[in-house]
Amino acid sequence: MSRVCQLTGKKPGVGNKVSHSQRKTRKRWLPNLITQKFWLESEQRWVKMRVSTRGLRTIKKLGLEKALKKYGVKV
Repeated sequence: MSRVCQLTGKKPGVGNKVSHSQRKTRKRWLPNLITQKFWLESEQRWVKMRVSTRGLRTIKKLGLEKALKKYGVKV
């Protein structure tokens, strides 16, 4: 399973970890993903999504229907 938010599309970030001696090693910053079940009112069913915490805040603020419409996600 890939580490991508199904709502916002957030992916792992990549870059260098730089030590005090300026040695550079590759590093990945993973998004904070949560598997959550949501009730989709228009289809009268539960939808299981893997969303980032930022996506979860958006859903709580706007509601699932408007958040899906905002990001153009088809469920």
